[in-house]
Amino acid sequence: MDILTARGLVMTYGSTRALDDVDVTVGAGESVAVMGPSGSGKTTLLHVLAGILRPSAGSVDLAGTDLLALSDAQRTRLRRDDFGFVFQSGQLLPELPAEENAALPLLLAGAPRAAATERAGGLLRRLGLAGTERRRPGELSGGQAQRVAIARALVGRPKVVFADEPTGALDQATGREVLDLLTSVAREHGAALVVVTHDAGVARWCDRTLAMRDGRVVSQFTAPVGGAR
Repeated sequence: MDILTARGLVMTYGSTRALDDVDVTVGAGESVAVMGPSGSGKTTLLHVLAGILRPSAGSVDLAGTDLLALSDAQRTRLRRDDFGFVFQSGQLLPELPAEENAALPLLLAGAPRAAATERAGGLLRRLGLAGTERRRPGELSGGQAQRVAIARALVGRPKVVFADEPTGALDQATGREVLDLLTSVAREHGAALVVVTHDAGVARWCDRTLAMRDGRVVSQFTAPVGGAR
């Protein structure tokens, strides 16, 4: 079942079309890589799918909800409650320990602190971070910090997780570990995963890849069963 559907997306900046009639579908529990060189439109597409940017034309539907019909405040709540985000640099709050960084979406939604940090702590342990719950980002390695970011993205049990170059700041071995955890734990939680990357090695971890160039999806292919990792 498709959880996220976009049709006819156009995004113009002056005379430039960053997106040019793009269609995208993502199924529940499916991982999709959006791949292309710099300037291909892949990050713009992620921002439109996540309701951060409003397209010049087209539609975005999340499980029957028309994102473009929502007010700014409603889209903000949707991003908090139904979407998770993992960025290249993690973007953790330096003054908060790992468990509070991971629990942040729940805390912002008004969940009791004890319940929020308990759920976040369980995810941190699932991600191999037992014993780091009270460490601040400056006390974590790059790979550990990115695992905290994955926990934060999943703690609210979102429908879709968006990851923008999630291994770009990591070495190859650590990047593989993070990708394995990101894809497997998202699947366990039933979350769809959209990964933006310029790296074919990253895309191979996903079920399906969309290749973009000049604002268009120029090809797509499905990973073979048990495909190369």
